[in-house]
Amino acid sequence: MLFPDFFIKRQHDNKFFYGWIIVVVGIFVAFSSGPGQSFVFSVFIDSMIAETGFSRSAISTLYFLSTAISAVMVAIVSRLADKWGARSNLILIGVVFGISCFSMALSSGILAFYLSFAALRALGQGSLTINATLLVNQWFVEKRGRAIAIMGLGFPLSNAILPYLSRVLIDSFGWREAYGILGILVMILIIPPAFFLLRNFPEDLGLFPDGNDSPPEIEKKNNKQTIQERRVLTSKNFWMLALPLATPGLVVTALIFHQTSILQTNGLSATTAAAIFIVFACSSAITSMIAGFFVERIGPVVLFGFSMTVLCCVCLFVFVVDSVILAIIYAALMGVSGGSQRIVQGIIWANYYGRFGLGKVQGSAMMVGITGAAIGPLPLGLFFDFNGNYTWGILLLTALTIIAFLSIVVLRPEKGLEVKMPNSKPS
Repeated sequence: MLFPDFFIKRQHDNKFFYGWIIVVVGIFVAFSSGPGQSFVFSVFIDSMIAETGFSRSAISTLYFLSTAISAVMVAIVSRLADKWGARSNLILIGVVFGISCFSMALSSGILAFYLSFAALRALGQGSLTINATLLVNQWFVEKRGRAIAIMGLGFPLSNAILPYLSRVLIDSFGWREAYGILGILVMILIIPPAFFLLRNFPEDLGLFPDGNDSPPEIEKKNNKQTIQERRVLTSKNFWMLALPLATPGLVVTALIFHQTSILQTNGLSATTAAAIFIVFACSSAITSMIAGFFVERIGPVVLFGFSMTVLCCVCLFVFVVDSVILAIIYAALMGVSGGSQRIVQGIIWANYYGRFGLGKVQGSAMMVGITGAAIGPLPLGLFFDFNGNYTWGILLLTALTIIAFLSIVVLRPEKGLEVKMPNSKPS
């Protein structure tokens, strides 16, 4: 193909590594996942409730059920990435994801809403994210932390732009038209770059990870049979790591899903609730870039502990967010937690299991994480419908952050799994 050949020539002439092109495409993919993510859904929820008459708990239940489909889908898609390659997956997903946005715009009735929710969650939250992460992990080893951090900039950019853009589109045209416009946008951002620029492994272009002249030392010792016989869902160590790692997604999804309602309960406007996503995105992006470099030295466990400590503070702080200034601080703290957590989730499984056959492992882990995210909004919705406030639901989320912190930082279930990266220090 024309574009890879051009960059490969630069690779040999100027030591340019094509993996950074993969990272740039990953940014587009991460950004485009927004219409299937909670931070965009949260902007549409009140408009959907007003038009359809569904209760908040009913919408939360639909969200839970559709996200459960996403959890199953990501496990399947990640295994297909091991078989077919992430490039083919992304081209197909880009087409179907755009169509799913159009489907949401045309939905009427609870069944149609459920099917549209399920498609958007399965493709946006699950399939796009896992394939972008797999690609970067397959192209980088020593510089994996910074590569994941740069690719992950697509998420805060999406956080910063798409909620506010969605609010403007809803106010100007209506929520259905807004989803249709988002569908056109994501198809443009995913399909052409994936087709022309993506390649699954550096070896496909005669290269090695990180632009080095030989394979990583750790891979020279890999036993291919061990990779093929690797246990995941039946492994106790996998579950001891996967369940605590799923907690941040559960907590943050719950808070973001109901963010407009929570802040309105505290006396703030829906516009403010949407606008502070910009603060969240900037904080998340800055934190991710810093964490991406530090994690290569300190390891993911220390970073996870820091992230969960901040998230616990976020849960408690939301009770007092009754002004724009406090809302900005709240969003900034959530961004710090989310940015550092994104790096942990992006590299930890590749660090422990290696980059070959990674789809099976990372897809299973993401399935657990998405299940947690699916559950998150439902308790808050139920508490609100029964009690008229979110107090007990948020206290429950706070307790979960403490349990997750103790499970990984104190118990260290990852010992015995970790693959030591060059130049890394024990965490």
